[in-house]
Amino acid sequence: MTVKRVKQQLVQLVIGVSISMSAVMASAAIQQPEMDNTAYVLMDYNTGEILAQKNANQPLPPASLTKMMTSYIIEQRLSSGDLKEDEQVLMSENAWCHGSSSQSCMYVPVNTNASVIDMLRGIIIQSGNDASIAMAEHIAGSESSFAILMNEQAQKLGMENTHFVNSTGMPDEGHESSALDLAILARAIIKNSGDYYSIYAEKEFTYNGITQGNRNALLATDSTVDGLKTGHTNAAGYCLVASSNREDMRLISVIMGTESQQARADQSRELLNWGFGHFTTVTKAPSGQFVSKLPVWFGEADEVELATGDNLQILTSKTQKNKITTVIDIPDSIEAPIKKGQQIGKMMAVIDGKAIASVPIVATNNVEQSGFMSRMWQHVVRWAQNLF
Repeated sequence: MTVKRVKQQLVQLVIGVSISMSAVMASAAIQQPEMDNTAYVLMDYNTGEILAQKNANQPLPPASLTKMMTSYIIEQRLSSGDLKEDEQVLMSENAWCHGSSSQSCMYVPVNTNASVIDMLRGIIIQSGNDASIAMAEHIAGSESSFAILMNEQAQKLGMENTHFVNSTGMPDEGHESSALDLAILARAIIKNSGDYYSIYAEKEFTYNGITQGNRNALLATDSTVDGLKTGHTNAAGYCLVASSNREDMRLISVIMGTESQQARADQSRELLNWGFGHFTTVTKAPSGQFVSKLPVWFGEADEVELATGDNLQILTSKTQKNKITTVIDIPDSIEAPIKKGQQIGKMMAVIDGKAIASVPIVATNNVEQSGFMSRMWQHVVRWAQNLF
């Protein structure tokens, strides 16, 4: 690792300078995939950077991709304790599937109960409209009231081109989302749903003697794929949100508006392979790596040890990974008192003179302020040093 202590002139060149993945791609001359669909997005999970996109912000019918928000709300309530896995949920006549082949169902009999965890699997794996509506009624009293919760959560996540009207994704006026927003939601599910995220990788679920397979075809063909959700209506076309984790890198793909189940699977696979083929995650410094010892004024100790406060990980094109250097920005000295974990400076990853990522440099221990007489003497010493 190349480490430099920089003065203010160099700091001005790199601090506060960010670089988007579009700039990285442009400098590396990476051509985005061309696909026969309405919209797509490829997102890096760790950074949230968009590696490729087409009509990313266009509001579109999301079909059953809607159910990712329904399941996310359930997962968050399970995690907080507001819902219990064995809590019983009524399948009302309003929520019940009448055996129609026009929608996907979990097939819970009308006026019977199923547990929350079974309902969650029915939503994620079987894409059950009945389970989605029943859970909406259980949580909010009605599906329309639950849609309010969905929109509140979407707003919190920054889903700017999304408006939910129902919990299922069945065609409804004003019910829409964008490929970017659905990638944001997928990232939140992976990050915040804990052990419940593993349900998205389950390949089948049996309830009431009926076994149904997960419609995400990538689960059967790619062991690195562990989610998330399919969707289809005539208006939306065939859609798929998928995530793949390979080594130190996880990507999220969103494909909307393809012509067939095969097309959505093929395009998702192509997009993920394109991302892993062109980009990589480079760790330049692990969290807690020793950086330097820094002189301390007016403290009970003469110096403090500094270390990185987080992993310095960089998402970059594979053609540029060997160009990354690191630059350290720390002062020449620091005054006590100092608290353990206090940020003293930053370590930056730099390509071609521009900072593309940074992590804080922190103190590894406390340094208390010295006594009055000691501080007075150090003031004299410091004054004398400044004369020369």
